[in-house]
Amino acid sequence: MSILVDSNTQVIVQGITGRDGSFHAKAMLGDGTKIVGGVTPGKGGSEIEGIPVYNSVKEAQDAVRVDASVIFVPAKFASQAVREAADAGVPLIACITEGVPVLEMLANYYYVRERGVRLIGPNCPGLISPGKCKIGIMPLRIHEPGGIGVISRSGTLTYEVVYNLTTSGLGQSTCVGIGGDPIIGTGFIELLEMFEQDDDTTGVVLIGEIGGEDEEAAAEYIANNMTKPVVAFISGRSAPAGKRMGHAGAIISGGKGTAEAKVAAFGAAGVPVAEKPDEIPGLLKDRL
Repeated sequence: MSILVDSNTQVIVQGITGRDGSFHAKAMLGDGTKIVGGVTPGKGGSEIEGIPVYNSVKEAQDAVRVDASVIFVPAKFASQAVREAADAGVPLIACITEGVPVLEMLANYYYVRERGVRLIGPNCPGLISPGKCKIGIMPLRIHEPGGIGVISRSGTLTYEVVYNLTTSGLGQSTCVGIGGDPIIGTGFIELLEMFEQDDDTTGVVLIGEIGGEDEEAAAEYIANNMTKPVVAFISGRSAPAGKRMGHAGAIISGGKGTAEAKVAAFGAAGVPVAEKPDEIPGLLKDRL
């Protein structure tokens, strides 16, 4: 099994006629994802790589079953795209776009939840269940089907960790890049709960970074609710206070969000924290 997506998931690409949208639509299609349509206003009736293009998400939803949408549009149009998909009732929305203003994202967070749909991102690489479905930009070639769930705030660190898992014989059930912005659609705790309930997930890797207190909250949740082994990695241990490191959400402010606090929280919850990504497979194997 897997969480969020499987081999039956039908996906549309918002912004499919743009440079990034067309490139990644072709890649997802080649990796086995069921891309059933794309959306670009004013381009309805055309095709990209044999994929029909619609003028709106509602038009696509009326023509085909849409289980998920992935958004590749410029930041100034991203909130509109998210809300359009939510209004059409698309169950899962993955927003790859970065640079969405924080106040817009705050409003988007409540907007999608009020409509009972799930948002992954923004500013994220998407998600993948190897051999079943890829939504976003994660490279399939480093993944392998298996029982390890991966949740990460960092796209590139996800790839490094997944590569080490795969080369160590630990395949993945689902890998989810939640995004590195201060406000995101779906966080650690919701995904930890899903992995805990997934019969075929045997262990979880959580990749966090400095900034915010989501990792501390996740550590508390793990201590009280998780029966499956969890291993963590925290990036940015050498980052100076007040300096943003890569992601908009990766900044230590007001004495909160330090790497030390996160490592200590996981330690108190009995979760081993790797100092380097290549230590993760060994820590997992000790606990599986």
